[in-house]
Amino acid sequence: MIAVIAWNTFREAVRDRILFNLVFFALLMISAAVLVGQISIGIEHLIIVNLGLTAISLFGVAMAVILGVALIYKEIERRTLYTLLSKPVRRWQFIAGKYCGLCLTLTVNTLFMTAGLILALFYVDQGLRPSDLQVLVGVFFILLQLFLLTGIALLFSCFATPAVATLGTLGLYMVGVFSEDIRTFGEISKDPMMQRLTSGLYYLLPNFGAFNVISAVAHEHPIPGALIAGNITYVVLYVAIALIASAAIFSNRDLK
Repeated sequence: MIAVIAWNTFREAVRDRILFNLVFFALLMISAAVLVGQISIGIEHLIIVNLGLTAISLFGVAMAVILGVALIYKEIERRTLYTLLSKPVRRWQFIAGKYCGLCLTLTVNTLFMTAGLILALFYVDQGLRPSDLQVLVGVFFILLQLFLLTGIALLFSCFATPAVATLGTLGLYMVGVFSEDIRTFGEISKDPMMQRLTSGLYYLLPNFGAFNVISAVAHEHPIPGALIAGNITYVVLYVAIALIASAAIFSNRDLK
């Protein structure tokens, strides 16, 4: 049943014109990176990878937020949720299916944008380098970031309106990007209370900064396997907690 809900969610999402617009603008930004790279002698490859991965990340975040925060709200507004829940479908299965369907949508769109980036690199370098495999690692980290963001957006969508959910999701994302700075601020502070507060926030808030390897990939620095394994584990655990919380909130929500 989860697979059926996921597939239907994917089919509905790919019909959304917003997705096509976002993918188009991302590919346009990658094309612009090619033009910028051609006037930057000696660093064309670095600029294309940097701007290309940045475009994929930014537009991926936009997709995750736009689709995720309205996921439950749309179903209630269109009253399709009542029809679905009248069947032998548990609410936690509905949440899990929606999450998987949205992750599938983000993966497919990210792959399209990645293909555009690879074509841009092939055009500029007249071929592909072995080091270009690092680009795929960078894309994988972006996907992990999007999967985490989707779980948070889905959690907000279970109890808030799309506007409030958008603000909450983006707020957590922005804070999470600078989570390392929050901990550093606490470490240089001489106030024990501030140190405990910043340390608690660091471990509680989603650490989106850990997924930013764009600069390292652009400079062809290898990504440690320990970092890859650690980020995968982090996303699995954090998303599991977010989905459990989403299912608990949604199960106790009165939909009448």
